[in-house]
Amino acid sequence: MLDDSVQVRCRRCRGVFRDRARRLQNGYSRQCPTCEVVLFFDEDSPEQSIRRAMRSARQVRAALREAEMEQPRRKRVLRGERGYNRRGSYETASEEAD
Repeated sequence: MLDDSVQVRCRRCRGVFRDRARRLQNGYSRQCPTCEVVLFFDEDSPEQSIRRAMRSARQVRAALREAEMEQPRRKRVLRGERGYNRRGSYETASEEAD
């Protein structure tokens, strides 16, 4: 299983914490759990630690998308995801198993 979190270094206390890569996008803000300073995430941030976290998050999201696309459709259906069958009608995984 692929880890979906990214390390973030606080600019004030230099503490390191983890946050989910799907959350780290332009405009996202989060408080440091140690010193409670608010960190603003932006690709063009003057802070190198923020830019590094954003770059890592983008790479993790790309890897997650790639892994999701490689997963066979049958496994997604067995997990309970809904979708359209070959006849074009909408059904759930339990209907498809019959």
